[in-house]
Amino acid sequence: MSTRIDRRFAELQRQGRTALVTFTMAGDPDTKTSLEILQALPKAGADVLEIGMPFTDPMADGPAVQAAGLRALGAGQTMKKTLAVVRDFRKHDDATPIVLMGYYNPIYIYGVDKFLVDAKSAGVDGLIVVDLPPEEDEELCLPALKAGLNFIRLATPTTDDKRLPAVLANTSGFVYYVSITGITGSAAPDAGKVHAAVTRIKRHTKLPVAVGFGVRTAKQARAIAEGAEGVVVGSALVNAVRDSLDKQGKATRKTVRAVASLVEELAKGIRGARKSP
Repeated sequence: MSTRIDRRFAELQRQGRTALVTFTMAGDPDTKTSLEILQALPKAGADVLEIGMPFTDPMADGPAVQAAGLRALGAGQTMKKTLAVVRDFRKHDDATPIVLMGYYNPIYIYGVDKFLVDAKSAGVDGLIVVDLPPEEDEELCLPALKAGLNFIRLATPTTDDKRLPAVLANTSGFVYYVSITGITGSAAPDAGKVHAAVTRIKRHTKLPVAVGFGVRTAKQARAIAEGAEGVVVGSALVNAVRDSLDKQGKATRKTVRAVASLVEELAKGIRGARKSP
């Protein structure tokens, strides 16, 4: 069964273009503004939208994404509201793929079966749950696949050829390659090393590989895009939100535009990339 994610990557492959995958936090700095940001992103050049599910203990996230999650929780964001944001987005855009990214705890608390039904009906296409290893596939991965959602797995620089088949076994949609060891937004990726790692992963799978963690500028995005099917940008976008807020941490007239402008720059950079064969 083909999902929006499958269709989008296939379409971009036909165009010879790398996907720009954007990460923003649901409810940051408030529910209404986070929806307005999401609505502006496809027009600005985002191909796939990754939406963070705020959580109090996000162990893989760097300071920028942690702060975004805390802003969202402080403004009253809940899983119910996050799914409502997706539902509202879908009223005007039925084509752009949406991936929810986060941790298992909020899904477990919500109830796995209920979450999968509600996420699917809201218009979610895929999940990235960073703290569920392949050994726990029966918890969420297999039920998600059965519900028609892509389950996207992370591969890292320390995922060797022995471990990779287990990581890829039930992965669908795309593989998210974490370009650096450490937390999100902590260092800039080395394009040469990234391209070598993507080539190695592609020996094990036909799925597209999207690269994230540490990509901040159009120049970095272009360098990564030359050897991958997708480039994921997150910390730079949540920082754009943060820098646009007033002294009370509230949204201003600049907030949506600040994020959209950065996405336009990144999209321009990626579209200028020369894809390696």
